[in-house]
Amino acid sequence: MSSWVGRSAVEIAAAVREKRVTPREVVAAHLARIERLDGRIGAFRKVRTEAALAEADEVASRADLAGLPLAGVPLAVKDNLAVRGEAARNGSAATPETPAAADHVTVARLRAAGAVVVGLTNVPELCVFGTTEGPYGIARNPWDPSRTAGGSSGGSAAAVAAGLVPLALGNDGMGSLRIPAANCGLVTLKPGHGVVPAGIGNGDWFGMSENGPLATTVADLRLMLAVLADGGFGRREERPRLRIAAAVRSPLAGVSVSRPYTTAVRQTAGVLARAGHQVRRTEPPYPLSLGVTALRHWTAGTAVDAEGLDRARLARRTRVHAAVGRPFVRGVRTGEARERLRARLTPFFTEHDVLLTPALARRSPRAGAWHERGWLPNVLANTAYSPFTPPWNLTGWPAMSVPAGALPSGAPCAVQLVGRPGTEAVLLDLAEELQELSPWQRTAPVTG
Repeated sequence: MSSWVGRSAVEIAAAVREKRVTPREVVAAHLARIERLDGRIGAFRKVRTEAALAEADEVASRADLAGLPLAGVPLAVKDNLAVRGEAARNGSAATPETPAAADHVTVARLRAAGAVVVGLTNVPELCVFGTTEGPYGIARNPWDPSRTAGGSSGGSAAAVAAGLVPLALGNDGMGSLRIPAANCGLVTLKPGHGVVPAGIGNGDWFGMSENGPLATTVADLRLMLAVLADGGFGRREERPRLRIAAAVRSPLAGVSVSRPYTTAVRQTAGVLARAGHQVRRTEPPYPLSLGVTALRHWTAGTAVDAEGLDRARLARRTRVHAAVGRPFVRGVRTGEARERLRARLTPFFTEHDVLLTPALARRSPRAGAWHERGWLPNVLANTAYSPFTPPWNLTGWPAMSVPAGALPSGAPCAVQLVGRPGTEAVLLDLAEELQELSPWQRTAPVTG
């Protein structure tokens, strides 16, 4: 294994800028690891071997190499975002195979910063579900291959967790960054609305879906986010004493939370309290109607994205999801339910700077052909293990997943950090503090 595999993006970019290694050497080493390991992990739908090596050489010849923040860093891109010359299949046999004429703006920004796109990662069809499988493969958790990597950015998360790439681009409409990051021991941030360009599907799921990075360190996350947002998220010299609310109750009525995840919150709360933060155990005033609101928005988003596609080529669970959502589209478009939720939760965030919750309610479902199962089993499985993420897509507020402890299987556990609009830097600083005080293992011990 090359010494450049397993290095952080910060380390790789610095070495390339200083010409201690070439972009081709870095990219070739990661491509070799992908070839060796991805058959068991299922992270990638398409690996761009020749194109990536050619693009690495282009980065090496750039006159501005010494100033590129992501110089030579291998990058995986979720397969619902346009990559020039490649088709974005969105996990579906119903989508066209037409190559994109131009990069999505987020991909363009990352390439302009020196990153090299090595491949497109697997997603569930139309990025609907919290497990990743379909006609292009099953994305497995590198820490526990018997379990799904999560979804819908499951392939991207699996790629980073297995050390196939140091960074990946994904997006999050109901938890699609945070769910797989929590499963795979990564750090991620769903930015607040408008921080990073969206342009996902047919209307960003009514403005709920945001693009964002997946990384193994907060420093890498901060670096990639700064490129995506076209602005800095630098670490502040002084860390203020934050008012942190620690909550363990599920936002969705009737969903229980398993002990490893409640323990992760309590242990993280203890770490933060000992670091000088004001930590209080209290629950946000989630409305009883939250589950219905989330389901309406979730299904309506799929109904819009499925428009114009051949229904016969969609999986049954996708067809039903879209059919359930069609009657809700008009009401969801008004944004009234989301505004009511924001109004209900805003007072809580005037009393607290950050909300700390479990990232998930339980370990992820077993990896398998969930796309061949019925709609209801999929919805119930998703709801049972990931109830904590949807509220913050509905509000449009920033939220992170941060590794915290381990499950009995040895796979990572995780907590979620949520803040008011505009507090991405606060969340990043807090996550970095947690990484310093409770370090996590950056990549899964995958061999082959």
